[in-house]
Amino acid sequence: MELRQLEYFVAVAEERNFTRAAERVHISQSGVSAQIRQLERELGAELFDRSARTATLTVAGKAALEHARAALAAAEAVGQAVGEVTDLIRGRLTVGMVTGCTITPLFDALAAFHRAHPGVEISLLEDNSDRLAEGVRAGTVDLALIGTATAAPDGLDAMTIVSERLVAAVPAGHPLASRRRVALRDLGAYPIVCMPPGTGLRTVFDQACAAQNLQPVIALQASAADAIADLAARGLAVAVLSDSMASHHLDRLTVLPIDDVETPALLALVWRSTHNPAVRELLVYGRQAFAEPGPGGKQAR
Repeated sequence: MELRQLEYFVAVAEERNFTRAAERVHISQSGVSAQIRQLERELGAELFDRSARTATLTVAGKAALEHARAALAAAEAVGQAVGEVTDLIRGRLTVGMVTGCTITPLFDALAAFHRAHPGVEISLLEDNSDRLAEGVRAGTVDLALIGTATAAPDGLDAMTIVSERLVAAVPAGHPLASRRRVALRDLGAYPIVCMPPGTGLRTVFDQACAAQNLQPVIALQASAADAIADLAARGLAVAVLSDSMASHHLDRLTVLPIDDVETPALLALVWRSTHNPAVRELLVYGRQAFAEPGPGGKQAR
């Protein structure tokens, strides 16, 4: 008895027709018939009633069907199990990270995964959040750490790492520096320095402005929070950052909560629902790394 004979038997039973079954398993009808006859000889019983145009199961065929299906499922499971081990021995992973952001826990997760599975080749690339998310959807990126305005980007699974509100940051002597908090309209009188389109933080800011029909002047753009803070500290524009980004520059900037931006900027690990065992394994290390307290570096982009 061979697995292919069981496959042909199940195909005929489900299609109830030898011709359609042959098309399904991509061999000739005579080939299917011959293999079914051989199986019947080995079992010592006819499996199909061939007296009508439709192939119907005999009592023996009905008794054999579920066992045949179980045998095929078991064979597939064996192949999958071996494939998963093989993927973790010599697979590949492409991991994305939003530009200009040092995420220590992500590096910890990659290091722990590499120690456990040294045969898996890891590629790390930087890009803006929108392009990374599209890469994950397209399958060119396996997992990415992105800034986002939504907890679960369309078509992706996600794990939120950081959720923060937006703030404005100005240097001493700026007209807003004496305020305790601001609204979006307060920022309209000044040039803004912010992250570029395609980042989660910029998406939150743009959506909040659009909801109030505001069109702020984005005079300067930078992908790195330190660069945005440097430009603001020199009086060139009001910085729009996340709370943790701005907290690194309290020695030279006054940080003002923006009251009417309620949607937080999120930092999230995103991936596509997958059977890739390497991705699943890396997620285990990612959850562990981001759950552990450690030095800063986690900033929504």
